[in-house]
Amino acid sequence: MLLIAFVGGALTFTIIVMVAAAYLAKDKGKSPLKWSLLSLLGLFVLTAWDYYPIQWAHQYYCEKESGFWIYKTLDQWKAENPGVMEGLTSTRVSPSTHQDSESGRTVTYFLNQRFNWVVKRTGELSFNQWRWEQVVLDSKTNEVLARYVDFSTGNGAIGGVPEVRFWLHRDHCSGGETNDSKLAHFFISAKNINEKGVVK
Repeated sequence: MLLIAFVGGALTFTIIVMVAAAYLAKDKGKSPLKWSLLSLLGLFVLTAWDYYPIQWAHQYYCEKESGFWIYKTLDQWKAENPGVMEGLTSTRVSPSTHQDSESGRTVTYFLNQRFNWVVKRTGELSFNQWRWEQVVLDSKTNEVLARYVDFSTGNGAIGGVPEVRFWLHRDHCSGGETNDSKLAHFFISAKNINEKGVVK
């Protein structure tokens, strides 16, 4: 509903500007059609001038850093820590600690006595990019077992909630949703590692 109202308002404003430009051109003895089209071009440039730089920056960051990596499987961890798994009890996944800084926010979720899931948002990077990193780590050794990095755009000063220039918004890099699911599966398995002594 809000989107429909925004689009309707934008179209109405555009028509008003184009009609005003046509009347002004007519008063000055110029071409009303040409002035209307120039006013439309001007509105487009004002609202969408940064579309390509933002998309190029997003592609650059995604190709350079995004992805999903498993550095140590849970079966490997169990083999290296005999007898530890049996004493672990999963906890409710809710934000346990968070740390804010000028460049972003880090939230830590305690999964059980040995595993944490850490979500870090960094930004705003150049051209309104936001970096998202999630890791599952052994809280005793700080060893990272799995890591997922992704980038979003359009949810900062350019966007906000609700986003005004929604066409700039990207939630993920290509394949980001799949990688997000892989990380989620990994941390759920780590959280419930003691269930029947099996990791699936």
